[in-house]
This record gives sequence, structure tokens and C-alpha cells, in this order.
Amino acid sequence: MKTCLNLARLTVLSIGVSAAFAAGAQVAEADLTGTRIARPREAQPFGISVITADDIQRIGATTVNDAIIRLLGAGSHLDFFGAGEYSLDLRGFGKTADSNQVVMLDGVRIKESDFDAIRLAGIPIDSVAKIEVIRGSGGVLYGSGSTGGVISITTKGREGQTRVNSASLYGTVGSNRMSEARANATVSGGGFSLDINAARRNGNNDRDNYWSGSGALSLLGQWKNDWLRLGVSHSQDGLNAGLAGLLTPAVYQANPRTATTPTDSVVINNVRHGLFGEMRSGDWKFFADAGMRNKKLRNVLQGKYGGGYDVKGVNYALRAVHQARQASFSNSLILGTDYARWQRETPAVPAALVATQVSRGFYVRDELTLASSGTTLSAGVRTERVTGHNDNATFGSRDISDPLTSWELGINQPVSKEVSVYGRVGRSFRVAQVEEFNYTPFGVILKPQRSRDTEIGSRYAAGRVKLDARIYRSAITDEIGYDLARFTSIAAFGANVNFDPTLRTGLEAEGVYEWSDSLGLRVNTALRKSRFVGGVYAGKELVRTPARMLGVHADWRPMAKHLLSGGVTAFSAQRLDISNLCAMPGYTVADVRYAYQFREAEISLAIANLFDRRFFTKAECDAPVAGTPGSGGITSSIFPEPGRALRLAVRFQF
Repeated sequence: MKTCLNLARLTVLSIGVSAAFAAGAQVAEADLTGTRIARPREAQPFGISVITADDIQRIGATTVNDAIIRLLGAGSHLDFFGAGEYSLDLRGFGKTADSNQVVMLDGVRIKESDFDAIRLAGIPIDSVAKIEVIRGSGGVLYGSGSTGGVISITTKGREGQTRVNSASLYGTVGSNRMSEARANATVSGGGFSLDINAARRNGNNDRDNYWSGSGALSLLGQWKNDWLRLGVSHSQDGLNAGLAGLLTPAVYQANPRTATTPTDSVVINNVRHGLFGEMRSGDWKFFADAGMRNKKLRNVLQGKYGGGYDVKGVNYALRAVHQARQASFSNSLILGTDYARWQRETPAVPAALVATQVSRGFYVRDELTLASSGTTLSAGVRTERVTGHNDNATFGSRDISDPLTSWELGINQPVSKEVSVYGRVGRSFRVAQVEEFNYTPFGVILKPQRSRDTEIGSRYAAGRVKLDARIYRSAITDEIGYDLARFTSIAAFGANVNFDPTLRTGLEAEGVYEWSDSLGLRVNTALRKSRFVGGVYAGKELVRTPARMLGVHADWRPMAKHLLSGGVTAFSAQRLDISNLCAMPGYTVADVRYAYQFREAEISLAIANLFDRRFFTKAECDAPVAGTPGSGGITSSIFPEPGRALRLAVRFQF
């Protein structure tokens, strides 16, 4: 009740302040993007990295996660299903990264309560206008599970720019019998527009039984005038893939391209529908989004049907933004609400297992900018209730009902024309997904995870140089994770638990240097610590969290119509278990691409893993066996990354 009263008071106060400004001149169109922020990115008290459609085309990225990995140096782990899919890690959450960061597509959250990584490779890459990555907590605007960051993808149809008639065709062939075809078109006239994107990709990858065939289709139709925009969208993607399996260290050293599960396969189908609307009235702008998604997964293990599941999700989001300006200051107010319902059904005999989860959130965020100093002050609060039920005969039926609150205070202060400093403090949270109750011992209820977040940074922009550096600290209590050893007496394969206190600290920096009109450089680096600070694992590192990262990407135009681009990314070693008995070696990989523009066509040759490095980003460590001294500490299962791969492509634009 107290939280609701405080939220109401802040809302009323913010509305009153904004209303007082309404008599002033109307502000110009703000940077209203998929990130839900109301002011320009440069005024925010946290780091935001942006990848544009031009960036994507320049480096020849084939998927959303490919672009984020290569341009932003994000940590990544290859997906078992292949087809270019990776799990991303924005801020050192390692094995639990997927559960601690939010992914938005055109204003709709596309992952709620299921463990599996989102198939970003299923989003047609040519439909993407920009990818905005918020570093660190998005607890106020996005709610549960956003402590590690937010990935917001905006398609070209939703960007808000005037659509013009255009089309493109793309085709590529490459190593391991890889082939891909993409077609895109925009038809526009009389306030109406239709965007169509289609893609098909096939390949054998570089391992036995690691073949894949995938396809995607997206449609977005809309109508707009000066004050109203309405639209509808449909997208679907499918994957049919072989599962190569994990390798022992001995097999990995002898032949990393072999398969240990030569007959296993999987089929995944995703379908998403959406409705959206935007309306402007004076200094107010209103947004409404509704999304529905269905996912079906079926697998065949050892030549037999191995089960699967069906997921259904519904999301609604309403947001109102008020912007106004007077001579001495300006103000931006955001009011919003989110609703999500998620259900997973696992076919079983004699009855299906059903898990459901519902969340309802309300948030308010206000930004006040002083004209005299350029200071931007921000404050926000969110209240969210999550309810859920998991009916599991093996681990027991579980129910959750958690009301939680996140808040944030921030400041951005220009020091000079080129330099500004910023900082924020706040609290974020994550509620256990109902799936996580599948692997908890009887009688154990997972408590909500809470994080106290602090961030301080500075930006520099002058001419051809842009720099952004920040230090952060997230102190987490009751972090939800997987412990292979602690509950072996109940579940031999470990269990989901609430960890003892953990701490994540780090320094991140990114910079862009346009050396000349023909040469540009982009650098990302990070020093991070992710460790236990209490309990039996105090001082131990968390799983799959490299302490150091460096990524460098360059673009060079030696002459007109020629482009040479490439990059190098390096990660330090990572722990494979929370007892720190096993480690995964660090690695460095490089890629290069040459492109030539000939009239309406672009011809390119790209090489991934240029030096054919042998490395892996996913592996398992044997847990200690109770009563057996010296047991455990052996890397037992390795999932290798691809070797060198060549790709020859042609793109036509009309």
C-alpha cells in the first residue's frame, strides 16, 4: 500500500509539473524510440549503444545477435540448435544472462518466462532499422529480469520515418554448403504502407549432424497522418536442425567436428501477431501495443520422439509521454503500464504439464532539464505483481505471488560543450520463472532476486571522436541460479536455488573515431568482476563471466565503391562451475569483409574466424560427488564454436 501511495504521489506531482509547462512552446519531436526513453540518448544517466541499419549492412551482419556480438563485443554462447543463434550477455551474468536481460521488438517484450534464448536469428535482418542496447538496469521501464540490460529492436516500418517504395534482393553461398536468400519490399502511398521481409537459410555448419534449415517472414502494414498512426504486424519463423551434441575433451581434441548424437534433431516454429497505435494531442503522445506469440518445439532424440513444448504469450503495453518547455527548463513525463500472460504446456502421459505466469506493472518516469546548465534530473518508480503456477508431479506444484518495486534516480551534467558526466542509483528485481520450479527440491520456494544498482559515467563528443565510459556496481541478494552440487542428495543433477549474496562490478568503455571520410574505428572494452561475496562460495567467480573483453572493428574505403571492414574480439578465461574447479580458456577471433559497389549491386566476400581458431563458449564441469574426496573438477562436455567460414554474397537494391 505504501508503495502504491508513493507511486500515486509521484505521478500526480509529475503531471502537475508537466501541466505547468504546457503553456510554453511545444518541443520538437523527441527521441521516442523502442527504448521507451523520452529525451535524447545523450541526456540519459546510463550507457546506450546504437547499431543502425547502415552499420548492419556495412559489416554484412546476417542476424541481430551477429551485429551485437561483432560491433558491441557482447559476450555470447553458441546455441545448441545452430542456424546462427547465440545467447547474449550484456553485463557479466554468464549462464543466467538470458533471464537477466530483456529483449523488446517494436515495443513488445518477446520473452517472458521460458528458459530458452530468444531466436533473434529468426528476425529478418533487413527489416531492422536500429538496435539499441541499454547497459545495466532497466527495472523502472521494463520490470522483472532487466538488471543486466535491455536489447530494443526497432524495425524500419515502426521507426516512424516516411516509408518510400523500395525493394532489395540478397543471395549468398558459403562454406559447409551454406546458402541464404532474402527479399524485401516496401509499398507506400496515400498514408498507407506495407513492409514485407522474407529470408531462407540452409547449411551443414561445420559439424556432423549440425545441419539447419530456417525461414522467416514478416509483414507490417500501417496508416498514418499528422497526428495518428495505426498498424498491424505478422511474423513467423521456423527452424529444422540437427543436434550434434556435447563432446568429451578427448574427442574435442581429436575431432571437434564430430557428432555424439548423430540422429537427434529439433523443429521450432514461432508465430507473432501485433497491433499498434500512436496518437499525438498537443504536448502529449500516446502509444499502445498488443502482441501475441506462439512457439512450438518438438525434438527427436536417439531416433525417437523426445518430447517438446508449446508456449503461448500475450503482451499489452500502454504509454503516455508529455513533453513541454519553458524558457528556463523543460520536462518529459512517461506514464505506462504493461501486462503479460505466458503459458507453457509440455505434452506428457497421462496428462500434460502446464505452467502459467502473469505480470502486471505500472511505472512513471520524469526527466527535468535546466536550460541554464543543461542538467537533466530523472526519477522513476515501478510496481509490479507477478503470479504463477507450475503443475509438476515430479518436483511438486508451485505457486508464486510476488509484488515488487523498482526505482531509479539519475543525473546527467554537461561539463563543457564536449564533455558530460552522469550517474544513477536504483533497485531492480527478478521473479523466478515458473519453469525454474521444475528443478527445485520439495519444500524450497525461490525468493525474488533483488539488486542495488549504481552507475557513474562520462561522455565525450568532439568532431570525429565519441567516447563513453562508465563504472557500475550491482549488489544482488537471493540471485536465482543453478547449483550442481548443493542439492545432490535430492536431485543428482543439481537444482535451482537462491544464491548467497553476489556482486557484479566493472568498467566499460566504447569509442568511435572517424579518422577520415575513408577510415573509421570502433572500440569496446570491459573489465568485470562477477563473484560471490558471502556464504560457502564467498570469493568464487560466477559461471561463464569473463573478467576482460576487448573488441576492435574498423572500416576502410581505399577508393570509391570499395569497402574493407573487419574486427577482432578477445575474451579472457571463464569459470564453468560455481566451485571454480573448472575453467574455459580465453579466446580471440577475427573476421574480415570486402565489398564492391557496382551500380545497384553490392558484391562481397566475408570470412568469419579468419585464423580458424579452435575454441568453445559452452561447456560443463563435473560436480563433486558427496562422500568422494577429490571428485569433480573435470570438464566433461564441450560444445565447440565454428571454424573458419567463407561467404560470397550479392545484394541488389531498387
